[in-house]
Amino acid sequence: MTAAQDLRARARADLVAAIKASAATQLASVGAAALSLRAVARDLGLASSALYRYFPSRDALLTALIVDAYDAVGAVAEQAEDAARTRGGSPGERWLAVCRAVRGWAVAHPHEYALVYGSPVPGYAAPADTVEPAVRLSRVMARVLLDAAGEGTLRVPARPLPGPRLVTPAVLEVVGGAPGAPYEDLLERSFVLLTALVGTTSYLLFGHLKEVLTDDDAWFDVAMAVAAEGVGLDLPLGPRTV
Repeated sequence: MTAAQDLRARARADLVAAIKASAATQLASVGAAALSLRAVARDLGLASSALYRYFPSRDALLTALIVDAYDAVGAVAEQAEDAARTRGGSPGERWLAVCRAVRGWAVAHPHEYALVYGSPVPGYAAPADTVEPAVRLSRVMARVLLDAAGEGTLRVPARPLPGPRLVTPAVLEVVGGAPGAPYEDLLERSFVLLTALVGTTSYLLFGHLKEVLTDDDAWFDVAMAVAAEGVGLDLPLGPRTV
């Protein structure tokens, strides 16, 4: 790449970042459904036609923001799990670290969190580009659970789930196939673990438990531990002082 090409690439990257930053401000003020390319162009002092060279539609810009948000959540989860594993943490310690990190990111970025885990945007259909970033968190969870099963610290459920398996072939491909006996229903159980993380984070983040709890942080840990019990994973909460 020549020096001129490098300068153009950096200028393009800087402008794309500025466009996304302006759009993120819109998310906070008017919500994703009202995101407007024209408003972003006005904010940056650009002609709308110039902006369309970078994002040809509102949905293209929305997709870029969604991909960034999923990637941010995935990166936070991966880093927390890697750090806990490096410290020699058990699978339960690793998953608790992931849960706390994801909630911490949500608190710091509530509008981005709502974009990917809140209500769907009317008229928007997420393209395939969003799939890979979206499954990063699921892959972290799968790694923790499969490690626990492999080392024998994952308890076998007392009552296996009845009926046929309920996950799609696409899910099996993401996690590398169905677990063997005695963990045949681990995937179904693990999605309860994942939805518990997202749902509990949302309830706390959006104030649904306001004036209900005396300690949001302590209850969050307890909720994660209760959900983890359903898959046979022990989260090390330890004693707390009141």
